[in-house]
Amino acid sequence: MAGRIPMMVQPRILLLKEGSDDSQGKPQIMSNINACQFLADTVSTTLGPRGMDKLIHHGMDRITISNDGATIMKLLDVAHPAAALLVDIAKSQDAEIGDGTTSVVLIAVELMKMAKPFIEEGVHPQTVIQNYRLACQLCQQYINEMAYSVADKSDAERTDLLVKVAQTAMNSKLIASHREQFARMAVEAVQSLDEDLREDMIGIKQVTGGAMEESELIKGVAFKKSFSYAGFEQQPKRIPNPKICLLNLELELKNENSKAEVRITNPEQYQSIVDAEWSIIFTKLEKIVATGANVILSRLAIGDLATQYFADRNIFCAGRVTQEDLNRASKATGAQIQTSVNDITPSALGTCGLFEEKQVGAERYNFFTDCPQAKTASIILRGGASQFIEEAERSLHDAIMVVRRSVKNKAVVAGAGAIEMELSKRLREHSLTIAGKGQLIISAFAQALEVIPRQLSQNAGFDATDILDQLRQKHFTGFRWAGVDITNEGVCDAFERCIWEPSNMKRNALNAATEACCLILGIDETIKAPQSEQAPAPPRGGMGGMRGMMPGMRGGRGGMAPRGRR
Repeated sequence: MAGRIPMMVQPRILLLKEGSDDSQGKPQIMSNINACQFLADTVSTTLGPRGMDKLIHHGMDRITISNDGATIMKLLDVAHPAAALLVDIAKSQDAEIGDGTTSVVLIAVELMKMAKPFIEEGVHPQTVIQNYRLACQLCQQYINEMAYSVADKSDAERTDLLVKVAQTAMNSKLIASHREQFARMAVEAVQSLDEDLREDMIGIKQVTGGAMEESELIKGVAFKKSFSYAGFEQQPKRIPNPKICLLNLELELKNENSKAEVRITNPEQYQSIVDAEWSIIFTKLEKIVATGANVILSRLAIGDLATQYFADRNIFCAGRVTQEDLNRASKATGAQIQTSVNDITPSALGTCGLFEEKQVGAERYNFFTDCPQAKTASIILRGGASQFIEEAERSLHDAIMVVRRSVKNKAVVAGAGAIEMELSKRLREHSLTIAGKGQLIISAFAQALEVIPRQLSQNAGFDATDILDQLRQKHFTGFRWAGVDITNEGVCDAFERCIWEPSNMKRNALNAATEACCLILGIDETIKAPQSEQAPAPPRGGMGGMRGMMPGMRGGRGGMAPRGRR
């Protein structure tokens, strides 16, 4: 019709490149929570003394058997961006505390699960986040109030407490049947360190073969014999009160550089070059012998000439010693690592009560024992399969980390789900003093903490509902250390059973879990750019005709030339 006004068509505005994936709103939050729940379901069965192990096949023939939450999630190679945050908090818990990696993931996911009904009913995620953080702050206060301090205890009592803390950390590991031996080993290793308690000063070596009972702690340094040249067997293998020299330089004749060029006019000039080279190495060796040292360790190679030279003078030497072992040897013996052989003073040499080389299984190890100022320790692990020894090392590492934190923190709480149930009870009581949505959200936070005792019960094959009912009844009657009794299928006093954990482990786990949950709940849009899924295009050459050239060849003016030629 002539009189009709044409309708204005609203142009479509495209902000993102074609092919971009844009998910937003409430469905995106639900999708992130569901992805995190799937990851939590994978590791939930590993929690507690009756937890199951996971076998992960990665690489060509690489197999890892573990029930450590951080180890499992590292190997899963999680691709979902929200679920990858859980991997990060497990790694941070492992690096900071050493234990509680599975617990932190379960608590974080349970907090998200409890937040789902609120978000579905229209509660703004920021309201949930605000109240979750308030509940976390309350939990920190409650843990500080309930923590049992050991600062005023005697050394013997404190050592006994640390052993029980280490045993608790090993209860869920493959070496749980040997936890008394390894817990004592972990405590003695930590107590042998200086005040900074550096973790790298404890060396853990794996030797396949033998029984787990044959594992031993060396209050000093022990490391595997390095590669040796001819003449090594003529050197002494046992030296009481040795003088030890640590070096960071090469003691071998260097090969000529393939691109080097030396112009000579007569054969005598070449002989003078060779003589100068030999003179340099012999001067170095003579200066080392003049120090009086009879044990020489170097991070770099000690060649066959130097090996035979030292053997003729009844001196032990070892080259290519790792930097970690060299640092531990320096700490234990008092020797200073030298980068030059000039002006080595007697004060730069170290000593120990006994140096000896011994056979351990199929390997030979160098031992430095009875060190006067030992601030380091070495643990030699024995066992059958290599996978078992690797898991034993991870378990022992967790126990050492927990003991270190206990030494620094000097406060413990009861485990077995007791602290979580007591925090849940106190949060429920506090929620009754709050009006509005915060009351329900803090109550949901309290309920989420029950995931730990519930999962402990399920993994042990118990009726989780019945166990939780008993725990709630005990805690509401003032029995605050009531926890899950794995042995007798019931409830026990976890504190009297010596199921103890460092208080800062629980504080760190709750902080990390709450922050991860709040971070994921605060994400309402995910944008995936198309170029992030494509491989980068190869750079285009200036001449189109050269694109089909074979690798290793390049064009020139006169044709093709080998790659290395100018």
